[in-house]
Amino acid sequence: MLASEAPRVSFIVPVYNRLDCTEAFLESFFATIREVSFELIIINDCSSDGTREFLKDLEDPRVTVLHNENRSGYARSVNRAAKLAKADFLGLLNNDLVLTPGWFEPMIECYKRKLKVGTVGNVQRNIQSKSLDHAGIVFDLVGLPDHYGKNYPFLPSFDYRDFPAVTAACMLLKRSLFEDLNGFDETYLNGCEDVDLCLRIGKRGFRNIVAGQSQIWHHVSASPGRRDHDKANNNKLLSKWGKEMNLHGQRDWPFQYLMRYWKTPWLYNGTKLMDALLRLAKLKSGDSKWAIEKRSRIMALDS
Repeated sequence: MLASEAPRVSFIVPVYNRLDCTEAFLESFFATIREVSFELIIINDCSSDGTREFLKDLEDPRVTVLHNENRSGYARSVNRAAKLAKADFLGLLNNDLVLTPGWFEPMIECYKRKLKVGTVGNVQRNIQSKSLDHAGIVFDLVGLPDHYGKNYPFLPSFDYRDFPAVTAACMLLKRSLFEDLNGFDETYLNGCEDVDLCLRIGKRGFRNIVAGQSQIWHHVSASPGRRDHDKANNNKLLSKWGKEMNLHGQRDWPFQYLMRYWKTPWLYNGTKLMDALLRLAKLKSGDSKWAIEKRSRIMALDS
């Protein structure tokens, strides 16, 4: 990219420790993004494993490195970096990804082929188990987000498909839309901020789409403490979006549950299995006792 040329995409990568993942990510990033005009903004959230020293030695004019003075978490880190972005598109990437050749093109192509695109995500496989981990986000009967495709024995090929949300582990969206929505809600701490953003985008009439021909590897929640605030995040998400998420769950959960444990049937819960089968047969609808009880436990977190 020439000094006077504006980048097409501003990629933002928050990092917190796991230098081994960051090194592998950067190797895969630079190997697969050669035809794209970009800037890469890396924001170090007070890592203590040599990450700061490693980033200091990066010598590429397209790379900007930021360091948080205090631990800020994912949402605040991304919001800070996005304020410095110059491109029309933001590419949000986790440092625990390993990108594969051709991953980016189907995502950017979506904006040429589809109207009212809000976010674009992709298909992700767990790098340890090699199994599917994400091909979009759906909701369960409780109203909580779940990864469509997780542990599925197979995934039918598709080019583009709409979902209520996609994960920000690998997400493309227009910077103007992100700014118009004031970015991520910083009251979420390392979880659910991406789902909240997608639901707000959906409220604006934009679509959250998965590019099925873009597939990458993901270490999945590799950052230390990634799950420490799940209960509080879920509580906030249910409080804000419970009705909408429950409606999605009534439609999507039965098939999602059956497919997730297809290869490991001993993991099925008998009550939930019967519930899912009855719903698929159109013999049952509405809330289930187990879902109501679980939702109540989450919502009672701070009471």
